[in-house]
Amino acid sequence: MKRQFVLTVAESKRLIGKAVAALPEVQNAMKEGTVVVATGTTNAYVLEELWGKKIDKRRYRSGITTPPEPEKHPEPADEKIPDVVFINGEVAAQYDRVNIAPDLKKGDVYIKGANVLDYMGDMAGILIGGMDGATIGNTLGHIIGKQVHLIIPIGLEKLTYEDINELYRVAAEEDYEGPRMWPITGTIITEIEALGVLAGVDAYLYSAGGIAGAEGAVRLLVEGTDNEIEETLELIKSIKGEPRYLL
Repeated sequence: MKRQFVLTVAESKRLIGKAVAALPEVQNAMKEGTVVVATGTTNAYVLEELWGKKIDKRRYRSGITTPPEPEKHPEPADEKIPDVVFINGEVAAQYDRVNIAPDLKKGDVYIKGANVLDYMGDMAGILIGGMDGATIGNTLGHIIGKQVHLIIPIGLEKLTYEDINELYRVAAEEDYEGPRMWPITGTIITEIEALGVLAGVDAYLYSAGGIAGAEGAVRLLVEGTDNEIEETLELIKSIKGEPRYLL
């Protein structure tokens, strides 16, 4: 059986958040280990799913891209929520996304969003504005060296057809001004993987785009058994109407 549906950017983030929280390695580390949820717009949804409660997601973001006059929420946001690090399922307030790195161990989980996705190349890229390498530059050595699971939640809206390693090289040239590119790989979770994790279906990016609030939306085609498709449609129904992310 095959069906198709459209997800807005916010609905995609909710779907990806649910899938990341359901990953076996994440569930295991929540019980006996460490799970780091670095700040980011998609990771705010991941945090809600892991924490089991709603937050003002504006308070859990890092670098963002907006138009010159972004749409704003009628209520101002409170102060930022500190980085959340779970140890054995409990929030360890003494840690943040950087200072936890020396204490990570094999089997722990580090969840970090990205800015661009080369899906066919199984790579993502992170924009680096800080001179110190930002979050990934200060943690990646520990993540790789200690065999920590690096989970990269990222929506299909961020697809590029370029080789991310080539983008890195271009942005490293002396005549370039702007954020640098840091290529990374890990367990990439898009809407496609999310639907496989949560409902067992095969998913395909069927088309993309929209207007009037559907800018950046993706149309997905899914294929599976009757039961899998029924479960998928119920899942999609449950996330439909996810509010847009406003500043």
